[in-house]
Amino acid sequence: MSEKISKIGVLTSGGDAPGMNAAIRAVVRSCSYHGIECSGIFRGYEGLIDGDFEALNARSVKNIINRGGTFLKSARSAAFRTTEGRQRAYDNLKAQNIDALVVIGGDGTFTGAAVFNDEHNFPVVGIPGTIDNDITGTDYTIGYDTALNTVVEAIDKIRDTANSHNRLFLVEVMGRDAGDIALNAGIGAGAEEILIPEEEMGRDRLVDSLKRSKKSGKTSSIIVVAEGDKIGKNIFELAEYIEENLEGYEVKVTVLGHIQRGGSPSCYDRVLASRLGVGAIDALRDGKRNIMVGIEHSKIVFVPFKDAIKGTNQINKELIRVADITSV
Repeated sequence: MSEKISKIGVLTSGGDAPGMNAAIRAVVRSCSYHGIECSGIFRGYEGLIDGDFEALNARSVKNIINRGGTFLKSARSAAFRTTEGRQRAYDNLKAQNIDALVVIGGDGTFTGAAVFNDEHNFPVVGIPGTIDNDITGTDYTIGYDTALNTVVEAIDKIRDTANSHNRLFLVEVMGRDAGDIALNAGIGAGAEEILIPEEEMGRDRLVDSLKRSKKSGKTSSIIVVAEGDKIGKNIFELAEYIEENLEGYEVKVTVLGHIQRGGSPSCYDRVLASRLGVGAIDALRDGKRNIMVGIEHSKIVFVPFKDAIKGTNQINKELIRVADITSV
C-alpha cells in the first residue's frame, strides 16, 4: 500500500443500471473489511456539490444486492461542468476528510472524474455502470446483462402476437451510440433483422431482405432496432416506409424504453458489480488513481480514464455474421 486511505466517498452518476446497488454494497463492505470509513454521496456530482453525504457501514447496505436502480440516487449536474462547481465539490470532500472517491457510471461520469482529478489531484477510481456496454477497456459493464435478458423476454412475448396476426414488429431498444444490446438480444430472440449504428443497412436493402423472408415462407417478422440506428429519422418513419413498400404485413412498433434500465439485476451483474467494487477499493489502497476498474477475459484490469472515455468500442463482426446466417 503506497498511501494511507482512511475515508472513501462513493457515488452513482448518469443513467441508472441494474447492479449499481450491488457495486455500492461491495465498495462499502470492502471499506469495512479494510477498516476504512465510507461516505455515501447522494445524487451524484450534484450531491457532491451540495454536500449531501451520509456515513455508510456494512449494515447500511444490507438487502440491496437484489434491487435495481441506485439507492444513492443519480442526477445530471450542470454545475459540475464548471470550475466553480468542481471547486465546491473538492471543498466538501476535504471538509468531510474524504481521501478518495469511487464513481459508478458511464462515459460522462468518467469524463467529469478525469477533469476533477486533473484539477485537484484527488484520487478517483471509476466503476463502469451502464446498460449500453459502450465503455472501452472492459468486456462488460454493470447492467448490460440484465438489460439483455429484459429485452429478450419482451421480444419473446411480442413474437407471440406477431405470429398470431402475421405482423411485422419493429422493436426499438436502447443504444444511442452502440449496438451491443440490439445485436445480442436480436440473436438471442431470433430476430429476422437487426439494425445498429455501426452498420448502415439502408431502407431498400431492408425491404428486399424482408421480401425474401416472406417468399421463403415466413409469416411474421421481428426487427430489432437500436435507438441510434440512422436508417430513418425515427422508428415510426421507418415503419411507414416498410408498410408502403412491403405487402402482406401489418407493421407495428414497440419502443421498450426505460423498462430496459429497471428490474432486479441478473446473477452475472451482481457478481460483476461485486468484483469491480472490491477491485476499486484494492486499487485505491494500492495508490492507483484516475483509472477505471474493468474486466477483460474474466480478469480485473485497471484502465486510465483517458483510454476508457470515448474509446472505439468495436462491434463484434462474428456476431453480425451469426445473425445473418441464423435469420434466413
